[in-house]
Amino acid sequence: MPGTDALDDASADHERFEAELVAQDQDAARVAVADIDDRRAHSLVNGLVDDDVVTPMPDERVLVHETSDKAFDSILQLAVFYRGWTAARDAGEGEQ
Repeated sequence: MPGTDALDDASADHERFEAELVAQDQDAARVAVADIDDRRAHSLVNGLVDDDVVTPMPDERVLVHETSDKAFDSILQLAVFYRGWTAARDAGEGEQ
């Protein structure tokens, strides 16, 4: 038979497979920020307070992340933010 058979053409399959591998690589490279529980959040935020990265504002019942100047009324929100903020900052340093 002359030419290629449409059933034997695997170029689209190869492109889909390559796109799937790229997506998996990107997923593996991302930092998980939403998988933090209360215990870990408290531990992380206590360490940030000790290191003067976060300042508690008892009168306003918020925690302020000093570097970004963002205020949080939840320890869990602050911990998730900090992990994402740190990952973004670290990724930016690797690109320079």
